[in-house]
Amino acid sequence: MTVTTTHSTDIDAERLATLKQLALVAGFDGHTAVSATELGDRLDLSTATARAHLRDLADRDYVARAAGGTDQHVHVTASGRRLLAREYDQYRRLFGERSGLAFEGVVEDGMGEGQHYISLPGYVEQFEERLGYVPYPGTLNVRLDERSARERDRLATATAVAIDAWSDDERTYGSATCYPVVVEADGLTEGPAHVLVPDRTHHDPDLLEVIAPTKLRTSLELTDGSEVRLEVLE
Repeated sequence: MTVTTTHSTDIDAERLATLKQLALVAGFDGHTAVSATELGDRLDLSTATARAHLRDLADRDYVARAAGGTDQHVHVTASGRRLLAREYDQYRRLFGERSGLAFEGVVEDGMGEGQHYISLPGYVEQFEERLGYVPYPGTLNVRLDERSARERDRLATATAVAIDAWSDDERTYGSATCYPVVVEADGLTEGPAHVLVPDRTHHDPDLLEVIAPTKLRTSLELTDGSEVRLEVLE
């Protein structure tokens, strides 16, 4: 059984339109000065309504703002960018376009923690049922390049398989999300495979862990520093 996650938002269409307008004005790279009156004019809203939208977006951490005279200096946060990225990918799928989402990076040696956790029975049972395979006991660690690191947040917009939290007699183990990918390296291709993202993790966000039924280092002839491409499947 495949469990597909859906992404919801806690703001309505008007506030989403406000966030989009702020991004169009400010971009993603810095703050811009904007007044509630100017924003209202752009969106055909009253000044009071535009001001309320700004406050609500800031309360939900979609924008950061600082007062500056009659204007506010506004910056779209990482959370706001992720929300807009989800909307963008939904429209692409609506019009029949593939997202074309792919990440590139180099293989990096890990700490060996992945081997322990993905071999635990509570995870193995779910992997077999929901992914259709039992993963090789170990993960392929991929350090993203600069372009892919900037696009990392878009992974959350892709079709995903949920892995539930579970408990044994000693402790509770956390949930995770798996994103189907094809792994490519130097003309060789391996799949099915999945990017495994623990729902609670302290890992470097620019490092992706990949699981597969085979040892990817062997099947793709990889060593530390090998360049790989992860094509995200819909």
